[in-house]
Amino acid sequence: MQTRNKFFDDMSQLMTNAMGVAQGAKDEAENAMKSLVDRWLADRDFVTREEFEAVRAMAQKAREENEALKSRIEALEAAAK
Repeated sequence: MQTRNKFFDDMSQLMTNAMGVAQGAKDEAENAMKSLVDRWLADRDFVTREEFEAVRAMAQKAREENEALKSRIEALEAAAK
């Protein structure tokens, strides 16, 4: 028959509690670092991928319209001669 030793029970409980504290500290450190990075990026006025893609699409459309207008002007100038 095996007897339980109070010292080993106490040490086991202490190690379990220490692991819980360490996990909590890890989670808190990760959250603090993420918050710090988010604030730093926000202060730098970086654009999001969605904003970038929207402006890129607008620029592409403007280029296409410019090319169409250029062709139309050239056709009108050729007809005027």
